[in-house]
Amino acid sequence: MVPACLLAALLLLTGCSSLQGTGEKGYVSGNGQITELDPGDRAKPIVLAGEDLDGKDVDVADLRGKVVVVNVWGAWCTDCRKEAPDLVEAAEKTTGNDVAFLGIDARDPSKENARGYVRTFGIPFPSIYDPKGETLLRFHGTLTPNSVPSTVVLDRQGRVAASILGTLPSSTTLTSIIQKVVDEDG
Repeated sequence: MVPACLLAALLLLTGCSSLQGTGEKGYVSGNGQITELDPGDRAKPIVLAGEDLDGKDVDVADLRGKVVVVNVWGAWCTDCRKEAPDLVEAAEKTTGNDVAFLGIDARDPSKENARGYVRTFGIPFPSIYDPKGETLLRFHGTLTPNSVPSTVVLDRQGRVAASILGTLPSSTTLTSIIQKVVDEDG
């Protein structure tokens, strides 16, 4: 009787999780939970660098002074495909002197798959190619290694200012978050 009660309790606890589900590829889709941090509560700047889909070096440190939106995606990810139009719309509305976008292509088996995704959805910004998903470890405390899709907004100093775990609720939500961070004192 005790093992059955224990099993029931475990099932009840897993049902209360804020995570929506797991895919066959080993990722956990979030529920679009938004977290915003006051400037005084932000940790050290994120160190993030890698090679983009064209083999060029990308380093988020080169974007200091701008608000940087980092989107974690994979061509294999159904939720990433759902949010792609909203992400592109937000990027087109906000990219400029104060804002830059950078993607992290997590765990795609080939750059060709990733390039196909970029072409299909018209992604207008570079993405770090990360077939092992190791760059997500740079966001310790904000993202897990399985946080696909997710979007993180870095302030002008490169610190995490906001995060959205899971599919973007809308382009308006993301542009609103970006604008709040842009409006902060440098």
